[in-house]
Amino acid sequence: MTDKQAPAYRVLARKYRPQVFSELVGQDVLVRTLTNAFDQDRIAHAFLLTGVRGVGKTTTARIIARALNCIGPDGKGGPTIAPCGECHPCQEIAGDRHVDVLEMDAASHTGVGDIRELIEGVRYAPASARYKVYIIDEVHMLSTSAFNALLKTLEEPPPHVKFVFATTEVRKLPLTVLSRCQRFDLRRVEPDVLAQHMGKIAVNEGADIDQGALEMLARAAEGSVRDGLSLLDQAIAHGGEKITDEAVNEMLGLADRGRTLDLFDSLMAGDVAAALTNLRGQYDLGGDPVLVLHELLELAHWLTRLKAVPDADNAATRTRADHDRGVAMAAKISMAALARTWQMLLKGLKEAQGAPNPLTATEMVLVRLAYVADLPSPAALVERLGTAPSQSPSEAPAPSAATSAPESTASVPPRMDQATAPDLQPAADDVPQAKASEDVVHLADFKAVAQLAEQHKELGLYSDLVASVHLVKFEQGTIEIRVGAGADKSVANRLSTKLSEWTGQKWVVVVSNEAGAPTLSQQDADRQAQRMAQAADNPVVQAVLDAFPGSKIAQVRDGHVGQIEDQDKES
Repeated sequence: MTDKQAPAYRVLARKYRPQVFSELVGQDVLVRTLTNAFDQDRIAHAFLLTGVRGVGKTTTARIIARALNCIGPDGKGGPTIAPCGECHPCQEIAGDRHVDVLEMDAASHTGVGDIRELIEGVRYAPASARYKVYIIDEVHMLSTSAFNALLKTLEEPPPHVKFVFATTEVRKLPLTVLSRCQRFDLRRVEPDVLAQHMGKIAVNEGADIDQGALEMLARAAEGSVRDGLSLLDQAIAHGGEKITDEAVNEMLGLADRGRTLDLFDSLMAGDVAAALTNLRGQYDLGGDPVLVLHELLELAHWLTRLKAVPDADNAATRTRADHDRGVAMAAKISMAALARTWQMLLKGLKEAQGAPNPLTATEMVLVRLAYVADLPSPAALVERLGTAPSQSPSEAPAPSAATSAPESTASVPPRMDQATAPDLQPAADDVPQAKASEDVVHLADFKAVAQLAEQHKELGLYSDLVASVHLVKFEQGTIEIRVGAGADKSVANRLSTKLSEWTGQKWVVVVSNEAGAPTLSQQDADRQAQRMAQAADNPVVQAVLDAFPGSKIAQVRDGHVGQIEDQDKES
């Protein structure tokens, strides 16, 4: 390259890297602590800098190295919180070429051999600087043996040695290392602070950028200054002379905030068609469906904060119009609806991220949200059920003789079991009874016969009696049956033998060609169907079904509404 050629372009993240502590963005606590430590000459021998990517950990480590070794323009200065940047150590460290400041990437030097090599150099005095400074980036990547080799030196280093560790995964560090370091947690930079910082840089670069565009870039950076400056660099290249909100929106593939507010309004109004049309419009303009859900989640959170703590809202990163509209939306949406929306969006976001087609998954999420938007809250439902007309005992349907149901004034029909097996639990007067005779057991009906087979663990016989045997005639000591196609042909002989054994009385079981009664399982199915029909006619149940469109009765349990209401009043 000739001397006339322009120097290589430096990205904004490197060009505007802080050189002194006062230039650090959003790290006031760290700056204040280090300032007091330097003023009081209470400088630790090991520093640990933690935080997410791009908040300034490595930059802070280099500033610490310069602050420790600065000698001032006159060459007579000591450690200072404001390095001059003019002396030889400052310039050498800023250029990453000082022999006494060693920076090591633990991600590529993880072994104990690398640490032993480092420790060997610790015992030698600095070549030209005041302190030897060892900067280890991503220190959590060191192996266990490497940490163990470092511990003793880290606890009692020579007075001329300082360690500065940086990591994004502080939880992976051994407690023995944490206890030997002075720890500083670098915070995420607030969006308004980052937007203001990027605005100053944009002015220095001669870029005309809208405030809304800066706010979008700051939110997309998620608290990382480096990410924010990288996005600003990209926006300047993308937008040319004038960087508008629309240009940044297109570059980031974000959902337009006004469209997102319209979409949220449509969802809360239950307007599926408008919601899907809005989503398709954003998708056609390059919007990512997953990012649309992200924006809806953020909006649901913001509206919840506005509703819960209106005075705590930070409107610095939102336009006045958006803020006023958000206040109006929060006022008309219940907290229960916002909480439900948040949960459904959170679940829907995971579905969309893992779906083969994110657009279709996002559409399904929006359809679900729109259809549940007008569901009543639990309190409203209880109030609605409380005003539903109750059924008086005299209006309750009379129990059918076929079901042998006990008389009850309950407005809710008897319980229907979920299992497909018939309800063979006999009534109080149906239980097999042992009479005066010592060993003779008298059976009340055919249901009691099947129950006796189940009690004696004859499950094959029990299954045939329930599902495939039709009772023609039943008397004490004599049973006449018709055997269905699915039953074992020897069921009559087996039943006769077992009954004589179980009851102490001779039983005769005769096979007949008459049709007989339905099987026990069929009878139970009929009873369950009748219970379901009775439940469907109940006013309280009808009110619940009306309150939740598309719902249906799944199970009917025994209960007495009147008794329950009385108990509630007493309690």
